[in-house]
Amino acid sequence: MNSVGEACTELKREYDQCFNRWFAEKFLKGDRSGDPCTESFRKYQRCVQKAIKEKDIPIDGVEFMGPNKDKPES
Repeated sequence: MNSVGEACTELKREYDQCFNRWFAEKFLKGDRSGDPCTESFRKYQRCVQKAIKEKDIPIDGVEFMGPNKDKPES
């Protein structure tokens, strides 16, 4: 699935691959120590936030997910 911003699709793919690998190889085997994909997620999140702003997509009242539930920068 593509991202909301065309420029973000590759970052999404990289994060998805990282997360799926960590989930299958670590988390499901009981290793709950850390998430090596945090930086990939943050890069993707910043890209999506920029795309949302550029496309003027209304986000009022939307809950954001991720580390520290970072909200878009104004």
